[in-house]
Amino acid sequence: MRSTVRIDDDLMTAIRLQAQGEGLSITKMLNRVVRAGLEALDRSENQKEVYRQKTFRMGPPHVGLGKALALAAALEDEEVLRKISLRK
Repeated sequence: MRSTVRIDDDLMTAIRLQAQGEGLSITKMLNRVVRAGLEALDRSENQKEVYRQKTFRMGPPHVGLGKALALAAALEDEEVLRKISLRK
């Protein structure tokens, strides 16, 4: 089948050089390159790795988790005071 396709100049130069080096026509080289690219895309879509987060035991909590919001607020207050004291 014939079709008009616009190919960047640098890609066309690389395809021409590769085709000359292998003694192939530009058409055969383009078909080979496009086919290989499509196969690579298909393989990469089928082989997507599932991300697994490694987990570690942290031991028992050192603070009461019932007052987690109060603890977070106290830590935030300490950090604000530290930053204010650095401005002096």
